[in-house]
Amino acid sequence: MTEYTVVRSKRRSMAVEITRDAKVIVRVPRGCPDSAAEAFAESQRVWIEKHLELQKRRLERYPEPDEKEKARLIAEARRVIPERVNYYAAIMGLEPTNIKITGAKARFGSCSSKNSLCFSWRLMMRPPEAVDCVVVHELAHIAHKNHGRAFYALMASVLPDYKERQRLL
Repeated sequence: MTEYTVVRSKRRSMAVEITRDAKVIVRVPRGCPDSAAEAFAESQRVWIEKHLELQKRRLERYPEPDEKEKARLIAEARRVIPERVNYYAAIMGLEPTNIKITGAKARFGSCSSKNSLCFSWRLMMRPPEAVDCVVVHELAHIAHKNHGRAFYALMASVLPDYKERQRLL
């Protein structure tokens, strides 16, 4: 069995988490005995091994950049992303209130309730087709604040191949 860390907290259920740095965490309720945590981890062994391997491959493919590369990616994001947002916003007839470049690790983009768009500079580590997909995705949230049918219909009307592009992420 792969090494893992048990974290006890005020929760009712058990869960497994694979962290960004490819560590395994088994989360259990406070009073959970070690034997139950161990049995749960063993019952999840196939899932753990599969997702741990996926995360290790992701880390190999997209390692955290050094400071010089990070500065280059931030500069590129500040140049490219607003240009792509403006291009697709004109096509979609939508207008964001603001565009910000962030260092988010958990998501490539977001849209606030006030239609302000945020994009992670880490998006610049992906192909241009993927960048455009995230831009269109966040712009679509200006019109549709959910992931319903109308949202995906709008995505498809602009990028008919958006599903293939999402796989690049």
